Amino acid sequence: MSRKRYPEEFKIEAVKQVTEAGYS
Repeated sequence: MSRKRYPEEFKIEAVKQVTEAGYS
């Protein structure tokens, strides 16, 4: 499993965390 390019899943997870923190 090469983690050279961040997959969309990682981006979505990061956005979800940021969104949750911002929505708090």
